[in-house]
Amino acid sequence: MKSVDRRDFLKLSGTTLIGLTLGGVALRANAQEQLQADDPTAKALNYTPASTVEGSQCNNCMYIQGSEGNDHRPCALFPNKLVNANGWCSAWVKRPG
Repeated sequence: MKSVDRRDFLKLSGTTLIGLTLGGVALRANAQEQLQADDPTAKALNYTPASTVEGSQCNNCMYIQGSEGNDHRPCALFPNKLVNANGWCSAWVKRPG
């Protein structure tokens, strides 16, 4: 097994960070149409555009992207789709902080 020296580790870490950053930008740029309840992924995750779970909405989930204040925003779980900020799905995880 080859050991990784500090220089290689830093190169790999920097490349990974750049990839994650650009991936997030691409996700926000490509998301254009609103997620429909009949979408197969939406069905699999029990997505609803209006949350019935108190305190749990897409708006405060760790997977939502984009700036707050928008009614529909990109979500990491639904590529190229916009979710309702007041929605909910079974993959909801409270945003840290």
